[in-house]
Formats: sequence, structure tokens, C-alpha cells
Amino acid sequence: MAVRIRFARHGLRNRPMFHIVAMNARSKRNGKPLEKLGTYNPHPNTDEEAKHITLDFARTKYWLGVGAQPTDGVRFLLERAGLLPPRPLYPNVRRSAEAVTTSAGQHS
Repeated sequence: MAVRIRFARHGLRNRPMFHIVAMNARSKRNGKPLEKLGTYNPHPNTDEEAKHITLDFARTKYWLGVGAQPTDGVRFLLERAGLLPPRPLYPNVRRSAEAVTTSAGQHS
């Protein structure tokens, strides 16, 4: 069974609140999760500036350890929390020094 760590949308219309859950990859967005790992509120109160994120670090590490794949949005939050290493900004772009050495080797 492929497990994904993803968002389950809750809240009101135009005021979403997301639960961070571990779910079977083939189940619906708001289907029954295997486990609720935390919450994410992208719209904080008017008097606060920070977005609210709660996360159970131990259980999230467990699910990542057994092979659960996070979605892009959850991956971004886990990178910010320090649970995953940051992805390179431009993974398909070769560095100029590498490009010069390989292009010089091709013309010789």
C-alpha cells in the first residue's frame, strides 16, 4: 500500500484549514486517514502575522521512515520544519564550470 503525507481540507468556504494526514495514495482527499499528523492554518488571525502549524514530529518521522511520500505542499512545510533536507532550487540546471569542462571535452 502506497502511503502519502498530504493535506485534508477542512474549515469554511474561503477560509480553509488543513489537516496534515498520512493516507493511502488512492483514497479521496478528505477520506479517512491512517493517522492525523498535524494541522496547518494558512490564514492567521488579523492580529497575528505567522501562519499556524502544528506537527507531531515523532509520528511524521515514523511515516517518512517507512516510506511515505509527502506531496509538494507538505514537503515544503516539512523542509521548513527541518524534517526533510531542502531540495535544490534548480535541479536540472548544470553549473557553468561543469558545462565548460564537458563542452570542452566534446569538441576535442
